[in-house]
Formats: sequence, structure tokens, C-alpha cells
Amino acid sequence: MQAEALDGGFADGPIDAARAFRAAMSAMARPGRIERLAGAAPPAPLSRAAGALILTLCDPETPVHLAGAHDAAALRDWITFHTGAPLVGAEDAMFAIGDWDALQPLDAYRVGTSDYPDRAATLIVEMPALAAQGARLTGPGIKESAHLSLPETAAFRRNAAQFPLGLDFFLTCGDQVAALPRSTCVEDI
Repeated sequence: MQAEALDGGFADGPIDAARAFRAAMSAMARPGRIERLAGAAPPAPLSRAAGALILTLCDPETPVHLAGAHDAAALRDWITFHTGAPLVGAEDAMFAIGDWDALQPLDAYRVGTSDYPDRAATLIVEMPALAAQGARLTGPGIKESAHLSLPETAAFRRNAAQFPLGLDFFLTCGDQVAALPRSTCVEDI
């Protein structure tokens, strides 16, 4: 394990984790709304927002999959040291991290079962930018509609069609996070 794995965690664990959890849940409750998530300084290529999500939502009982460039030794060591989360393949993951292309195909991840729809994976999609423009979002947590820059819309429409099964998504860029739960309807504009 490299020394850099020991750095970059929350400076004040309980307070930083509470703030990060509140921001993550606010983003999930209000799809399309962009929140700020800070406090973590993970190794590249993980963004600060994605690092804060991992520190807040993962533990030794939460299998994590690293896709593409995110499957790097420094990041594996950092996650293992700070959370104890086991690193697994896509089919066993509760959380998966990577850019959109690296996370494909989406059908590799668990979408839950009719008895346990909550046993679906959550994907943390690292984005080059996040903006409140682009695809039109409707559904629970959205007053009329919202807009969010997405890597594509067809995959999110197919995902919503599986509801109550399906994947949940956090989209991150720098210290920004937005969420797209499986209950959100996505349309091209």
C-alpha cells in the first residue's frame, strides 16, 4: 500500500460525512439538482465529489467495482484503507465508479429483484461537466421538470422502464454531484 492511500480522507469524519450524506440524499431526492460535495481528496482519477460519496456510502459490507481508468492501484488502496469496501466485478457490485463508457454494459449490474428492488447497484458516473441543461427530467422529487446534462438518454429511459427495478446513478464532476434515481423519466429535448 502506498503512502498516498492514507491521505485524502475526511478531515473531520463525523461532520464531513454528515454533510456529504445530506448532499447525496438531497441530490437523490431532487433529481437533476446539482449539489456541492467536498471534504475528500482522493487520488486521480476520482473526483472530490465521487470520493466523498465513497467515504460516506461504502463500508466493509459494500462491494465496489472500479471501471476503466478508475481501476488503478492508488485508488484501490485508498478505498480499501478508508472504507474497507471489497473490490469486486460489475456483477457483484453495490457501487460502481467510472466514466460512462467504462461502466458499459449497464446490464452487467444488479437491478434488484421483485422481492428486493433495493438490492440494485448504484453507479457513480464521472462526467467531464455537469450542467442544468440538456435532457428533460420528470418524476418524483421534480416539481414540473428539470434539465441535466447526461452522457446519453436512451439508457436512462430503458432503466426507468424497469421501475421498481433498475439502477440508480450519481453523476459527479469536481466537487459537484447530481443524481438520477431509477424512478426518473428522461426525455430528449
